[in-house]
Order: sequence, then C-alpha cells, then structure tokens
Amino acid sequence: MARMYRVLGFWTAVIAVMAYLGDLVPMALLFVGQTIMFVTLGYLNLSERMYIYIFGAYLTVFFVGFTYWTTFMMTPGAGGH
Repeated sequence: MARMYRVLGFWTAVIAVMAYLGDLVPMALLFVGQTIMFVTLGYLNLSERMYIYIFGAYLTVFFVGFTYWTTFMMTPGAGGH
C-alpha cells in the first residue's frame, strides 16, 4: 500500500509539470503540494488500514472543496469565449 502512495506521488508530479508548462501555476503548486504529501506518506510505512483512512479523508476533503468551488466560485457561462 505504501508503494501506491509513491505511485500517486509520481502521477501528481507529472500533472504538476504539465500544468506548469501550460502556464497554470496555481494548479501546478497545488499538485506539487499533493506530490510532497503522497511521497512523504509513502515512506512512513503505516498500516494498510491507516492508509485507507488517510485516503478516505483525502477524498472527502477533495470532494467538498471541488463541490464548493464549482458551486460558489465558478461563474456560470464563463467558458473563456
């Protein structure tokens, strides 16, 4: 299970690099933070149950933040045209 957190860290690092190259600096910084978190957790060698609890908490925070952002912060009809 610890190895999967390192894999998540690798993919979030790939997304961070692509975001930076696409001039999406805030998104790149967000993914760099996630990369650091995942790689750090990957080397802690916690129990499998703790990794599942941490991932569940991560998903909960993500879904709450994403729902808040899309509901209250995005401007309807602002598709960039």
